[in-house]
Amino acid sequence: MSSSSAASGIQPIADAAPLSLCAREPHVPADRLVAEMVPPPRFDSVRFDTYVPDPDQPSQTEAVRVLEGFAAGLGGAHAAGPAKRSFFGFGKGRKNTATGPRGVYLDGGYGVGKTHLLASLWHATPAEPALKAFGTFVELTNLVGALGFQQTVRTLSGHRLLCIDEFELDDPGDTVLVSTLLGKLVDAGVALAATSNTLPGKLGEGRFAAVDFLREIQGLSSRFRPLRIDGQDYRHRGLPEAPAPYSDERVAKTAYATPGASLDAFPQLLDHLARVHPSRYGALTDGIRAVCLTDVQPVPDQSTALRLVVLADRLYDREVPVLASGLPFDQLFSEEMLNGGYRKKYFRAISRLTALARDAKSLIEP
Repeated sequence: MSSSSAASGIQPIADAAPLSLCAREPHVPADRLVAEMVPPPRFDSVRFDTYVPDPDQPSQTEAVRVLEGFAAGLGGAHAAGPAKRSFFGFGKGRKNTATGPRGVYLDGGYGVGKTHLLASLWHATPAEPALKAFGTFVELTNLVGALGFQQTVRTLSGHRLLCIDEFELDDPGDTVLVSTLLGKLVDAGVALAATSNTLPGKLGEGRFAAVDFLREIQGLSSRFRPLRIDGQDYRHRGLPEAPAPYSDERVAKTAYATPGASLDAFPQLLDHLARVHPSRYGALTDGIRAVCLTDVQPVPDQSTALRLVVLADRLYDREVPVLASGLPFDQLFSEEMLNGGYRKKYFRAISRLTALARDAKSLIEP
């Protein structure tokens, strides 16, 4: 390192150019989709006893208690066909009917630890990993697209537990598809658990003519016992504000100096996301140790915004820091978006990207 570089504190540019997300168009085979239905790396080691309830929010402590009991109720040999376990109103020794809840639904704002609790439930369920599945809603619907409906039912019917994170219904087709799929799985004895920012009876509200699909939505709601979790966003509780965006030059220099970093212009990355199915965004980040973005701008439309939300979720799941220039992340979405039917998704994305921007400070200040 030259004396001038040492004095400035800027790392020398590495010989190899950084990676680019825009240069990647991953193909994910169906068997990988099934094999990866486990909690993501960020939640690989979480457990109920690592969840720290807010003492001012008794619903958080209650959620842990209920979920621990739920997991314990899933013990014993799994039999194909109608479930013979008793939990949340299941009829012990009788064929399941659609009159009672068949799982638990964690409802609450972003940042209250719902995914932590869902992953803890997966880990606490006394079954081999091959007998329990964990995935986001978009990953579940993509699995149906990859395997076909009947094969998906056959693949998941042998499971003891299906955990669905970020349960959201963005269009009527998803409503009918998921309602039918979960009905088949419940009849096969699969327990369900899901997280969302929207009560099951309110899914789709503000996004499409939910009244036209009321029967399907009510059918979904009847599968779950809602469990409300109140509280503030733990990601920013008592923490300093996120760092301000850096200059383009600083972001580029850091990308070159950081092994495994990617470097992309934000507008071009948004265009690229439209060419990659959201279910492949996890694969898009394979091997990426840091994401560096230049020229962050407001997201131009809602379709683009929803794709960015999925990417933010996958980066957060994989604990990939994000270093950026341009506008701060709390200015990504317009006021109209933040007041619309997807507002909770956008606030979650802002929260998660802000946390990852805070993590990226270590790239600048080791």
